[in-house]
Amino acid sequence: MKYCIKTPQKLSFDVRLPASKSISNRALMLNALSGAPMGLVSNISDCDDTNVMMSALFLLDTERREGAACMMPPVVNVKAAGTAMRFLTALLSVSPGTHTITGTERMCHRPIGILVEALRTLGAQIEYLGEEGFPPLSIKGTRLGGGELELKGDVSSQYISALLMIAPLLDNGLTLKLKGEIVSRPYIDMTLAMMCEHGAKARWTAKNTLRVEPKAYVPTPYSVEADWSAASYWYEIMLLQDQRNLATSLRGLFPKSIQGDSAVQEIFRKLSVFSATLAMDEMTPKTVLIRNGRVPKHLELDFTKTPDLAQTLVVACALKGITFRCSGLQSLRIKETDRIAALQKELAKIGVRVTIEGDSVMSWAGPKNQPEGEIAYLKPLPDTAIDTYDDHRMAMAFAPAALVLGSIVINDPEVVSKSYPNFWEDLKEAGFEVSPL
Repeated sequence: MKYCIKTPQKLSFDVRLPASKSISNRALMLNALSGAPMGLVSNISDCDDTNVMMSALFLLDTERREGAACMMPPVVNVKAAGTAMRFLTALLSVSPGTHTITGTERMCHRPIGILVEALRTLGAQIEYLGEEGFPPLSIKGTRLGGGELELKGDVSSQYISALLMIAPLLDNGLTLKLKGEIVSRPYIDMTLAMMCEHGAKARWTAKNTLRVEPKAYVPTPYSVEADWSAASYWYEIMLLQDQRNLATSLRGLFPKSIQGDSAVQEIFRKLSVFSATLAMDEMTPKTVLIRNGRVPKHLELDFTKTPDLAQTLVVACALKGITFRCSGLQSLRIKETDRIAALQKELAKIGVRVTIEGDSVMSWAGPKNQPEGEIAYLKPLPDTAIDTYDDHRMAMAFAPAALVLGSIVINDPEVVSKSYPNFWEDLKEAGFEVSPL
């Protein structure tokens, strides 16, 4: 399937954003580890990744209540959900029974060896069913002793969060030392905050050391806040539009959020997109977006702490003619796709040729000999369509390009269901024309 997105004649939006996928998956995991029913978690994300988590946890809960009902080990298929693969691998290591965990072809080529080796060090019984270091896995749940563990700090924060969340169930808790630079630290902080809300005793004891005590979780009602990552695409739309006196707003965002991607507020302020939150009631604040002032000619950003915002900002700057140097992109190589390579290839389709330095830096020096303020370098070839590579963020980052190009075609647009199932409907409500091809 393909969608053609065209510039709205009049842009206006008051969007109720989806619940945070990152918080939803952690809340469900912590709820399961506390032995509580799923009903204690409310306002859960309706995205693919969270639905996968819920299905797997329902299977495990049924097993726990009814006992093993078949001779063959149950199979947990996480499909394309990387968060679910990492979190559930840890959870299954401390859950009764033997399980196979697998996913899509792409998932079975995404590395998980670092997490498996860490869990094995703690005593987990995990075997590879295919290529060493990759899913699928066979996991026999057992009681783990815990103790001390050392990991490189630049591994996926999901590995670290997975280990932290099961740590209260370990006999001796867990002391986790992270070596070198720590990437995506806000996601680790999110995990710690939510663990403490569920009764755990977990904290940083030094700059690079975490300690979790062997203290059981307490079943805790939890309501999930709206997703700041999803908000980033609407900030991008505000940057790219040229309408005067535009009234726009987003609902459900908490400005002082545990989500690292709430940094989108500060980043877009540098691009003259400002936001102010109005308190409507306790659970549904309203964030008003305003564009005011000139945009900078050049931007330098480090995405070490907020890698999920990289695609939005790279595409937005290129479309606005803002040269950039973006660092801290190393984790993008092992996401739903190789996001660095995907961005480079798809931006080239619209005349933007970025430079890649190693695995962590992307830069753009701008169009050569281009008069200031002109965007003639943006010349898509006839029949150009943006490929999405089974990656929801590729689709959503490029869709706002219609505001600059007049229209844009997105291949496989249904990938947005991974985190923001209602994205295309929300675009229509805002005034965009979204048509299947």
